Amino acid sequence: METRDGDKRDTEQRDTAARLRAIIGELSERFYERDDVVRTLTATLLAGRHSLVLGPPGTAKSELARELTGRIDGASYWEILLSKFTAPTRMFGPVDVAALARGEYRQVYEGRATTAHIAFIDEIFKCSTAALNETLGFLNERIYHPENGGAPIHCPLIGAITASNELPDGEDTAAVYDRLLVRVEVGYLEDPSNFAALVRSAVARPHPAPARTTVELAALRQAVTEGVPAVEVPDDMVDAVCALRSALRRREIVASDRRWRQAVGLLQASAYLDGRPAVTETDLQMLTHVLWDSPAQRPTVEREVLHLVNPDAKEALDLADILHELEAQLDAMAGQSREALSEWVIKNAHNKLATAGKRLERLREEAAVAGRSTATIDRVTGRQRAVRARVLTEALGMDASTVQAQL
Repeated sequence: METRDGDKRDTEQRDTAARLRAIIGELSERFYERDDVVRTLTATLLAGRHSLVLGPPGTAKSELARELTGRIDGASYWEILLSKFTAPTRMFGPVDVAALARGEYRQVYEGRATTAHIAFIDEIFKCSTAALNETLGFLNERIYHPENGGAPIHCPLIGAITASNELPDGEDTAAVYDRLLVRVEVGYLEDPSNFAALVRSAVARPHPAPARTTVELAALRQAVTEGVPAVEVPDDMVDAVCALRSALRRREIVASDRRWRQAVGLLQASAYLDGRPAVTETDLQMLTHVLWDSPAQRPTVEREVLHLVNPDAKEALDLADILHELEAQLDAMAGQSREALSEWVIKNAHNKLATAGKRLERLREEAAVAGRSTATIDRVTGRQRAVRARVLTEALGMDASTVQAQL
C-alpha cells in the first residue's frame, strides 16, 4: 500500500513539474528575452522564497509577475503598489467600520496580504516606515500582528514577487532587500527583431488565445513542502557551494549564512523543475541571482559560479565582453556617415560577430553533449544576435522587419 501511495505521489510530482515547465515555456514565448527571468521566478516560488525584479519602468515587470502568479488555480492573490504613505491597515486589513460603530475594533482581512497565498508587491522599497516592521514579519515569518494587539495571525503566503525601478537607499528598506532571496535584473529589449515583433503585436488582428497551462494550488503546496525538500543535495554539490563561498570572499563579496542556507532550497527547486532527483552542477547557476548586493557585483558572481561549474558558459561570457565592446563602438559612432559606418562593419564588426556566432554554436554543441546547461550560452547567443541586428539596422540601414531573416 505504501509503495502504491509513493508511486502516486511521484506521478503527481512529475505532473506538477511538467506543468510548471509548460508555464515557463508559454511565458517565455510571450515575454521576449525573459526566458531566464521566468524560470528563476518560478523556481523561487517553488522554494517558498521571495524574489525581486529590478529594472526601469516599462519592462513588463508587473505584467510578467501577474501572468505567472495567475497560473496557480485556487490561490488567493494579493497585489499592491506601495508608497511612502501606505498604511499597514491598507496592506493587512482595514478597520471594520460597522463593527467600530458598535464599539468593537476589528479588521477585515479577506483579500489582503493576511489571506494571500501569492503576493505581488510593486515598488517594494517605497514601503512606509509605519508598515516596515509588519512587512518584514509578513515576508520573514508569514505573520501579522493585528492593530488591536491580538494574537499574531499566521498568513498562508507561499512566496512574494516584488518589483522596483531602483535599489533601496536607506537602512530601513535595506532590511527588506535582504529578505528577498532572488534578485533578477530586466532591461529594455535589445534585439531589434524582438522589438519589431513587440510593435507588430500591438497592432495585430485578434487571433485564438494561446495555450494557458495552470497548476493547482494544492499541487504547488505539495511541491513546496514535500517535492522540493526531497531533492537530494550530493556531497560534491555541498563542496562546490563551499568552494564558491571561498572564491567570492576572496573577491570581497560576502553573503550571510542565512542567504547561503536558503539558497540550497533554490538549488533543489531548480532540479525539481527539470524532473531530476538530485542537485547537479547545472542548478548552481541559480546562485548568480542570489549572491550579489549591487548590480555591479553580478558579473563577478556570475563568472565565479561559471568558472566553477561550466567552462563553456565562462567562455561565452568572455565572448559577451567582445560583443559589449562592439556595441559601445557602435554607440560612439552615432551620427557618422553611412560610408564610415559601413567601413567599420567591414573592417571590425563583421568578422568579430561571425567568429563569436560560430564559437557560441560550437560551445552549445559541446555543452549539450556533456549534459551541461546551455542557459548562459543561449543568453549570450541572443546578445550576439541582438548586436548583429543593431549593426544591420543602424550601420547598414536594413529594415528591422526584415532583419530576422538575416539572423
